[in-house]
Amino acid sequence: MRSHLVPGIALLAGLGVSNLALAQQHGAAAPNLAKPNMVLQQVVEGLPKDDRQTVRVMTATFKPGDKTVYHTHRFPVTVYVLEGTFTLELDGRPPLTVKAGEALVEPPKVPMTGYNRSATEPTKVVIFYVSANDTPFLDLHSH
Repeated sequence: MRSHLVPGIALLAGLGVSNLALAQQHGAAAPNLAKPNMVLQQVVEGLPKDDRQTVRVMTATFKPGDKTVYHTHRFPVTVYVLEGTFTLELDGRPPLTVKAGEALVEPPKVPMTGYNRSATEPTKVVIFYVSANDTPFLDLHSH
């Protein structure tokens, strides 16, 4: 008897979850439920494999014409643009440009420079970096 009951409960639970998801999609769910907005989902290589890592969340503001130093990162870096436009030039690749509300992942071990190419508008970004402990945020490189 028990073996028949468990799949039935699982089926009912599954139906309840899918009905809730459908209700949320159609605006019929409770009005005070926050729902995340997917900005970027990307498979990356090169994340640290240690038992413990350091998580950094940073902000940066680029005045018109500002750029970063020429550098690499030891692990992937995620950049989310709050305001303006951010251009990333990676060695040997076409430039990537992301606008406010968009994000990109900077690959590890690739020399790069980031720019605000606007002559008038500032660029503001949030930077997310997961690294091995005691790792610098970036390593300087010469051109």
